[in-house]
Amino acid sequence: MHGLMSSERTLPVAATALTATVAVYTALVAFGNVTDFGTNREFVRHVLAMDTTFLDDDLMWRAVTDRTLQDAAYVAVIVWETVAALALLWATALWLRGLVRPWAGYGPARRASTVGLVMLMLLFGLGFMAIGGEWFAMWQSTKWNGLQAAGRDFTLAGFVLVLIHLPSSQWRRE
Repeated sequence: MHGLMSSERTLPVAATALTATVAVYTALVAFGNVTDFGTNREFVRHVLAMDTTFLDDDLMWRAVTDRTLQDAAYVAVIVWETVAALALLWATALWLRGLVRPWAGYGPARRASTVGLVMLMLLFGLGFMAIGGEWFAMWQSTKWNGLQAAGRDFTLAGFVLVLIHLPSSQWRRE
């Protein structure tokens, strides 16, 4: 049997480690949003209300100022993050199973990772960058601007997604 870091297993080991990293990160973000609900709720409220943007009349019609709708959007973000974290934690377990039992293959781990990583890319790319950044003009705010963090999270998820989809003989028995 080949060792964990044999040349035939370096890509699966990297995929396992990076999937686990994103899983733990996402789980901690979701946990933080639940245990410190008020802090990021204020962020979502200000972004949706557009109250720290340039207050341009041509854009302000987009603002959502209803607290119930703002809070529903924030809860939806937390639920989405939690489901993505669970998918990635499950994927990490599947990666580990593939490393311990190579005959099991990596197909299930790749599929589960893809689900969680695409969920994160949708959240941070579509949700934060496109909708928050452009539709709600978050880029105009000096105080409530999460575009840099969203870009970082989108890039991390995208990098891991590309890694797990690299063509390689190391993915035997999909």
